Amino acid sequence: MFVARPLKGTLLPTQAGLNVGLLLTCLGFIIPLLLTCLGCMAKEPYTYSYTPGAYAAEKPNSPAHIQSPSKADFEVPSTPISVAEAIKIALRRNPDIDMAIARIQQSEAMIEEAMAAFWPTVSAYGEYLQGDAPSAYLFKTIDQGKLPPSVDFNDPGWFENYEIGLQGRINLFNGGRDVLRKRMAETGLKMYELDRQSIENSLIASVIHAYYNTLAAKDFIQIAQESVGSVETQLRVIEVRYQAGGVLKSDVLSLKVRLAQAREDLVRARNNHSLSLAALANLFGIDPDTPMILSGPEGVPLDMPEDYQQGLVYALASRAELKKVRQQIVQSRMDVDMARSEYLPHLDVQGKYYLDDPNLDFGTERENWTAGIILNWDLFTGLSTRARVNKAKSIVEEMLAADRKATLSVQLDLKTAYLKFAEAKARLAVTEASAAQAGESLRLVKKQYDGGSATITRYLDAELARNRARIRATAAFYDREKALASLGRALGYWGKYAKEALRGNE
Repeated sequence: MFVARPLKGTLLPTQAGLNVGLLLTCLGFIIPLLLTCLGCMAKEPYTYSYTPGAYAAEKPNSPAHIQSPSKADFEVPSTPISVAEAIKIALRRNPDIDMAIARIQQSEAMIEEAMAAFWPTVSAYGEYLQGDAPSAYLFKTIDQGKLPPSVDFNDPGWFENYEIGLQGRINLFNGGRDVLRKRMAETGLKMYELDRQSIENSLIASVIHAYYNTLAAKDFIQIAQESVGSVETQLRVIEVRYQAGGVLKSDVLSLKVRLAQAREDLVRARNNHSLSLAALANLFGIDPDTPMILSGPEGVPLDMPEDYQQGLVYALASRAELKKVRQQIVQSRMDVDMARSEYLPHLDVQGKYYLDDPNLDFGTERENWTAGIILNWDLFTGLSTRARVNKAKSIVEEMLAADRKATLSVQLDLKTAYLKFAEAKARLAVTEASAAQAGESLRLVKKQYDGGSATITRYLDAELARNRARIRATAAFYDREKALASLGRALGYWGKYAKEALRGNE
């Protein structure tokens, strides 16, 4: 029940007390209720244990070209994984890729937010007001259509009013800032897409490195096992000959020392293999203890330019880092225009439709509306606009310097990659010849040792030299493949390869 306004604008103490009491009672009920609801809402959602599962149930749909696949249904293939399959797994599961996709989604939302500036804003509102201010009394009572004919304008008395309505606004001109915000948001999306391409370019090179490190470690295990088996066989023979008095005890001890060294090399090779597998699993975004089987060194086709000069042209047109910094230059130029736009006026259209009544008895006879055009023009802002323009211009200079730095960095990176690839190819040729020579030397020494013309020390040295030569040749082979992967990264080739790999997996 609402208390009526007393006659002649006078306020009775009991009436004022009832209205104030009613207002306080409502506030006393609503505020604790709101605080309780907020407390319940904040009890669980803001904990880590709650968030991942809750968010997975309400994850927003993203565009098909950037949608991240489900992680829960992934299983490591039981069949041997090729290097091409390893690249696809990493591209679809690596956390850095997921982070890049999330940043792209954020940028797309920013474009939508910038587009909202071109639409009108409409809001509904409700208001309850009471008091004895003469101006408020007059305006609200006139809007109600209930202004008494004999009101004292200096002391009209107490009033109360309920108001509901709609109000809208649309901007007609603000110096082009809304258009610039939209263009800057679109540029930001391009930069985040280039970020993803840069991450993919580096990720693929890292996967190839980890893949070949694992294969190299596996080959080292085989070499170490063959060495252990060879020394164990020779030790059994030499112990029999020692029992027969044909060799010295020092020969037996030398073989035991060599066997211990071979077993140590085997343990080290196995540890390196486990660590390499764990590193590859980490790039896959899976548990490092996950068992995996790799197929072999079949390689990834890389159609690269033959020489550095041709490669430089390719890299300058392909590296995502260069494209990004150039987009930053474009965006910084927009920032200059954004700052300059503050010299221009703002022009808005506003409208309002509302109804007033002291007893919530709304009707068409209580309706009111207003509409108008508002022009705002800051004629002097304490030179703050000029300062923002100068700051934006300095950012352009910074981005231009960053562009030069990025170009030089790409050039140095590419030159280094070409030189290291040439070095790796030369080292492979040398180590393969060295391994063949060491194998032949071991064969001759073993024949001499079996015939008694070579000592056990000579034989062990030859066997050790053969194993080291095989290890160097194996390492050189995989180093060449890794150098080729690094060259592809320096060219920016893997960023383009990623698109084809993901398209082929859809």
